[in-house]
Amino acid sequence: MPSFVYGTVRETPRTAIYAIRVKEGSVDPIEAGDIAERMREKLLARGERATEVVVVVGDRKETLRLYGTPYAVTRVRTAMFNAAISWQPIELD
Repeated sequence: MPSFVYGTVRETPRTAIYAIRVKEGSVDPIEAGDIAERMREKLLARGERATEVVVVVGDRKETLRLYGTPYAVTRVRTAMFNAAISWQPIELD
């Protein structure tokens, strides 16, 4: 079972794109969609609304795969390469 960490990329003072990084293992696009949905449910339970969730798989620049809408993926990729995301552990079960 993979473990996850998450980080945020600020869009506006009130909105953010959430990035979920798969720490161990690999996921396919369907599993990535399930992970994003679980994150949205977790945020909704906390009273937050997440419009964009990006799932990040891979540990090196050459092996990274990002799943999400093209705009959100571009924003998260840029933030990652500029070291502008702080990752924190999260449980999605």
